[in-house]
Amino acid sequence: MNRHPVEIQIAKADKAIIAEDFDTLINIYTETAVLVVEPGRTVQGRDAIRKAFEAIAQYFKNGLQVKQNGMTILESGDTALVHANTVISAPNLPETERKAVYVFNKTKDGTWLCSIDNSYGNDIVKN
Repeated sequence: MNRHPVEIQIAKADKAIIAEDFDTLINIYTETAVLVVEPGRTVQGRDAIRKAFEAIAQYFKNGLQVKQNGMTILESGDTALVHANTVISAPNLPETERKAVYVFNKTKDGTWLCSIDNSYGNDIVKN
C-alpha cells in the first residue's frame, strides 16, 4: 500500500527532529506556518519555528524521540487535516502519547508542507 505524501513528510520531520537537522525540518513548513510550542504559546514562520525547535532540543537534553503510532489523513483539494497519535520521549520525559493535529497544504509543485503543527491537539482548548 502506498503511503500518503503527508505521512512521508511527517516521517521526514520526525527523523529531522531526532537528528536535530533543523535545515531539513524547517523546509517541511510553509513560510507562515504556526507551531504550538506548548498550550498557550505559539510561534509563526520558519525562523521562529527553527529557534523554537532548537530550544526544545536543549530542553529535552538533546535526546527528543518522536514517532507516530497511527494517523488519519483527511484530504480536500490542497488541504490535509491529520489526526495522529504522536509518541514522544526524552532523557527527562517518559514516553508520552499526544493526540496531535496537523494541517498540510499542497504547493503548486505538488509538495505537501505543514502550515499548522499542533502536537498537543485539543489539549490547547481553554475552558
